[in-house]
Amino acid sequence: MLRKVASEIVDIDEKLVKLSDDMLTTMYAEPGIGLAAPQIGVQRRMFVYDVGEGPQTIINPVINESDGEWAYMEGCLSVPDLSFEIVRPKQVLVSGRDLDGNEVSVEADELLARLIQHELDHLNGVLLIDHLEDDERKQALKTLRERYIDHDLNTPVFKRSAASKASGGLQLP
Repeated sequence: MLRKVASEIVDIDEKLVKLSDDMLTTMYAEPGIGLAAPQIGVQRRMFVYDVGEGPQTIINPVINESDGEWAYMEGCLSVPDLSFEIVRPKQVLVSGRDLDGNEVSVEADELLARLIQHELDHLNGVLLIDHLEDDERKQALKTLRERYIDHDLNTPVFKRSAASKASGGLQLP
């Protein structure tokens, strides 16, 4: 599910507002600062976030401009308890729609810019581990497999997060 490209949203209605509210509840429960719809099993192009300035939702986001470079330790609710130094543009200009259907434009720097890029990755079927060098990616996947396999039965044992409980999905990609 996390590897699929999410579909554009055509109708902004009460169901979408409810989805946004549910996503925010899930995000805060984890705790996280951003959550994309595909992370809870909904293949729609939207994400929610809160970097301390109140909850926001962006529908059909598009990065129009980016600038600079910034390395930062980045984690993900879909790759639990792991973080990696990832280099991304330091600043972005993103446009999309809000829950009222109004066009919005956000100029973001550092943490907010990183969050937007991270959540957009989820909408495009890209995971945090896809940004790693081959050796680091292999080690991350090995760590995840070791953490979530019952070695006595050789079967997956998945940690269920608030995000996975909300969607009925699993936390691992």
